[in-house]
Amino acid sequence: MGRKDFGAKPLSYPQPVWIIATYDENGVPNAMNAAWGGISESNEVSICLSVGHKTCKNFEKTGAFTISMADADHVAACDYVGIASGNKDEDKFAKAGFTATKSAHVNAPIINELSVCLECKVKSFDHDSCILKGEIVNVSVDESALTDGKVDVSKVKPITFDPFNNAYLVVGQKVGDAWGIGKSLM
Repeated sequence: MGRKDFGAKPLSYPQPVWIIATYDENGVPNAMNAAWGGISESNEVSICLSVGHKTCKNFEKTGAFTISMADADHVAACDYVGIASGNKDEDKFAKAGFTATKSAHVNAPIINELSVCLECKVKSFDHDSCILKGEIVNVSVDESALTDGKVDVSKVKPITFDPFNNAYLVVGQKVGDAWGIGKSLM
């Protein structure tokens, strides 16, 4: 069997499905779906976002944003905030069925319906490269997603983006212990 070339494209597994939330100048929450991001330092995230998004305009004014992990229970709402434009639809957040609580740590909304949230301050946003860097100030998790005080992935039901097939996949099956299963090869 050989290999098939797909060319130079942004195709990798897993890609996060992050819902970036901000407040606009009137304190109205807005959200967008973003998949091109990751942890870039121990307290930093980096995300590729096109400059024209309402979300970008918002965090440039407020200096803050949150990142919620999209989940299987809210996949339609999470997809919707990625295909609807906040520049055209001011009620996008509410139409998705989302409600918000103001973060105690940054000037940005926490999406109540999504259980895992990174609360971030803007470190930089490069308009040329479209790279947003945020300082993770706090990670909050709804208690409904905890078992014995620990995050329970079976309750979170995070999803990942499959760029090969334009699909969302649920994450959750444990296949081994990190920094442990490999010891069997030592």
